[in-house]
Amino acid sequence: MLIELALGYPQWLYRIIGHPVTWIGRLIGILDRGLNRDGDSEALRRISGILTILIITVATGSAAYLLQHFLSGLPFGLFAAALVASSLVAQRSLYRHAADVATALETGGLEAGRAAVAHIVGRDVAALDAAGVARAAIESLAENFSDAIVAPVLWVVIAGLPGAAVYKAINTADSMVGHLTKRHAAFGWAAARLDDLVNMPASRLAALLLMLGAAPGQRFDAGAAWRATWQDASNHRSPNAGYPEAAMAGALGLALAGPRIYDGVEVDDAVMGFGRRDADAGDIRRALSLFRRADAALILLLVLLAALLIGPA
Repeated sequence: MLIELALGYPQWLYRIIGHPVTWIGRLIGILDRGLNRDGDSEALRRISGILTILIITVATGSAAYLLQHFLSGLPFGLFAAALVASSLVAQRSLYRHAADVATALETGGLEAGRAAVAHIVGRDVAALDAAGVARAAIESLAENFSDAIVAPVLWVVIAGLPGAAVYKAINTADSMVGHLTKRHAAFGWAAARLDDLVNMPASRLAALLLMLGAAPGQRFDAGAAWRATWQDASNHRSPNAGYPEAAMAGALGLALAGPRIYDGVEVDDAVMGFGRRDADAGDIRRALSLFRRADAALILLLVLLAALLIGPA
């Protein structure tokens, strides 16, 4: 996490070799085109989707295991493995994308805000007013704190580099094919269900970390974060996204989620939190401050865990 905070994923490296997620995405795309055929029955498409998940998890996990095994024999192998694992965490990019939305709203108004938030959400941004743009950015920040930071870090703790790599493969598959469209409803069923499963512990931990981040000082309400999570998280259409979103909403005194439009269709989701709906760029800035605190709490938790595992010198 500290390496990723300091360095991120350099653009020059991305231009030369791409990114592990793009490599996984290419494999998923190849399997989607080859196995998800229009003339197949729903049952066959579901079987093909299960096979796809099996292929990408075995391929990704095996490659990561072999790399970790190779690096473990080098003099600075642990640092090298951490360097590789840092590419699977997205603290810097997540912060930057949400901050870009706040800046766009502050300097360019509604249209600039819509253009900026379109990079991080899948909903129809043309239907959003300024408050909707701000809420979308905050919701994305909360959900991706769990998916893009807490979950890969947790799976590194549980299963090393292979654990994080397999998690990213599942999460990427869900983002690419886990949709309720005619083409992917059956084929992406396994990806969506497995993604729900592997994100379950991280989403709860992310909510707790946001509560911890809200505890010190008077800018946030940790009690309201707890109440919103307890009351609303399980009502979200996602079994996981509601936890960090509700915690974020309660801490900031906002009401997030609710009805949203995807591909012209309104999704009537539950509201997270019991505060105001009229969020603005200042609320995005406050959400970013809470995100930094929660992220720091996760790093501190890892330091304490490492100290317990290593023991006295």
